[in-house]
Amino acid sequence: MMEKIPITRRGYDRLLAELKQLKSVERPRIIQAIAEARAHGDLSENAEYHAAKEQQGLNESRIQELDDISNRADVIDTSRFSGDEVKFGAHITVRNEDDRKEHRWQIVGHYEADAKAGLLSVMSPMARALIGRKQGDMVAVQAPGGEKEYTILKVAYQPPK
Repeated sequence: MMEKIPITRRGYDRLLAELKQLKSVERPRIIQAIAEARAHGDLSENAEYHAAKEQQGLNESRIQELDDISNRADVIDTSRFSGDEVKFGAHITVRNEDDRKEHRWQIVGHYEADAKAGLLSVMSPMARALIGRKQGDMVAVQAPGGEKEYTILKVAYQPPK
């Protein structure tokens, strides 16, 4: 039995869009580049041919990875969720108690996580510390620089406006 992968609707749609791009745009472009490079003759010393073949391998590998993820995806409709308890899909505002800075994150699936974009993997230490907690709770998270404390200021299931 295949392990299901939790993912938000937005993350799943992005995954499918990338998969479509790789299959319908990149794959034909690379095939064309290989054909053009072959037309130049001797393949043993043809850098264009070898580069195109390498691109093809990387592209096909990514297609296989995305196919696997999409087949195992458990798309979770977070719009049905509500309340002040942190769950998968929650948009959370926290305050770091050391520097008093506020941070906003959404807890998402591992494959759609992007900390710089505020998308926190459900498997991350921060998300694991937050899940099950409520607005107003203080959580301690073990970070590389030591333990950090955060206060949960807001929990929402719709993106902040």
